[in-house]
Amino acid sequence: MPFQKVQPEKLSSAVTHQIEKLILRGILRPGERLPAERELSERLGVSRPSLREAIAELQAKGLLTTRAGAGIFVADVLGSAFSEALIKLFATHDEAVFDYLSFRRDMEGLAAERAAKLGTDTDLAVIQAVYDKMSAAHGKRNPADEAQLDADFHLAIIEASHNVVMLHMMRSMYQLLREGVFYNRSIMFKQRMTRDTLLDQHRAINDALQARDAVRARKAVETHLDYVEKALHQNRKSEANEEIARQRLEYERKRG
Repeated sequence: MPFQKVQPEKLSSAVTHQIEKLILRGILRPGERLPAERELSERLGVSRPSLREAIAELQAKGLLTTRAGAGIFVADVLGSAFSEALIKLFATHDEAVFDYLSFRRDMEGLAAERAAKLGTDTDLAVIQAVYDKMSAAHGKRNPADEAQLDADFHLAIIEASHNVVMLHMMRSMYQLLREGVFYNRSIMFKQRMTRDTLLDQHRAINDALQARDAVRARKAVETHLDYVEKALHQNRKSEANEEIARQRLEYERKRG
């Protein structure tokens, strides 16, 4: 018979599994500092030697890392999602920009649909809270906060979809976006009219999610990302036209 005696789990293994799940579910995030050893052992209700054993195992797995004089941090596990060579390739070819937006449209549309169906009331409260912050930031002259909250809003929807593979994959994609690999996100928030349109689109997404209307939520996300793609196309065209205009001006000046 395929039965084996049940072995009691070591305390250090229980700690390891708990921290692994927190990382897997996106609750502990890359770069986040863990509490000090004494505090963490008290929270977990285990001895410090058991905690140290668990930490050592998680470090060996590449999930935690120690910074001298600073403490223990969740490793930047997102860094392994794309090779350095592929990141450079993304950054040097416009084709990757629009393929990225197409991919986001498909994935985030699905995430919004799942969030409307599967998200808990607390998930939807988080999305509402981020939207409220975005709306408040909209009144500021500097759009930097609003641009950051835009990413937070979309990631909150992905978190509410409750698919850990999608969560880590899309966090990795957003990290590349924050680093300017695909395009400069500030472009989207430079003009007041564009900022107004983007806020309206985020409001439509949020309203659909709060109503738990999966079809409308997916459509709102797709409409939003179609708009972003169109705006980027227009920006690229404007940049090309400006370059031609500069060349003409330089030519005219040389003609004297």
